[in-house]
Amino acid sequence: MRRLRQADWSRRLVRETAVGVDDLIWPIFVRDGDGEPESVPSMPGVFRLSVEGCVDAARRARDLGIPVLALFPYTDASKRDEGGSEALNPANLVCTASRAIKAAVPDVGILCDVALDPYTSHGHDGLLVGDRILNDETVDMLCRQAVVQAEAGCDIIGPSDMMDGRVACIRAALDAAGHRDTLIMSYAAKYASAFYGPFRDAVGSGSMLKGDKRTYQMDYGNRDEAIREAAQDIAEGADMIMVKPGMPYLDVVARLAGELGVPTFAYQTSGEYAMIMAAAQNGWLDGDRAMMESLGAFKRAGAAGVLSYFSPKAAEALRRR
Repeated sequence: MRRLRQADWSRRLVRETAVGVDDLIWPIFVRDGDGEPESVPSMPGVFRLSVEGCVDAARRARDLGIPVLALFPYTDASKRDEGGSEALNPANLVCTASRAIKAAVPDVGILCDVALDPYTSHGHDGLLVGDRILNDETVDMLCRQAVVQAEAGCDIIGPSDMMDGRVACIRAALDAAGHRDTLIMSYAAKYASAFYGPFRDAVGSGSMLKGDKRTYQMDYGNRDEAIREAAQDIAEGADMIMVKPGMPYLDVVARLAGELGVPTFAYQTSGEYAMIMAAAQNGWLDGDRAMMESLGAFKRAGAAGVLSYFSPKAAEALRRR
């Protein structure tokens, strides 16, 4: 067995899976105003960008060959309310950034998150009454949000809310509004996870969250449930599915990719990114090697691609190779 491992060229020749730039989706955070990027303390090397900064990121993605940007808003508390009404504003940050990117860099795809947590004053993904999330009333809001995003130029709608039945309703709403070609990448298996903390800081919802999200996000002890969730979303019209978080759930990625026959993506979450970056900054591991090894794990598990904050850095590393 070692004969095949003795040289770089032979290792590359027989490698079973490899990460390419086409596998990468780059999540970025958009903020109000102009000026320099704002750092996210819990995510070293990640910044909140102005709309113009998002356009610059799109140009960088195009030059590196990254196919898709995923947009997430840092919504000021003054624009948040109980019902998340800013999600329906055609001039909100995500929509404004989408239009600007499509005007300047039309050949880069845009993925937009569909959920209310960046816009609600309570930090939940849906409409809240007491301590109960309303399913159907939230789905109605999500359908309207998806149409607003598609009209702003979004190419892929990413429902991350985990409400029941939302994919079918969003597909019907998009079709009725003339957006039949808009794709849906469902967060089909999104777990109630401790790995989302830095992301919530980045979008400004961490300190606002009341309670937790375990009544609608999945229990981390369950795998068969992920099959049922994903199969339902596919039946309702999802073009692609996603598992989130990523590395702690590689068994789920592998099972969905192997059994369901649709493109399956993994989200390397903010917590996963922060752990690698923190260890690298402390000299406890080689950050670049850990980055590429972690991305390779997703591909080995069967993922069609990965949403990762490492995307531009990984793309540059792949170019150097």
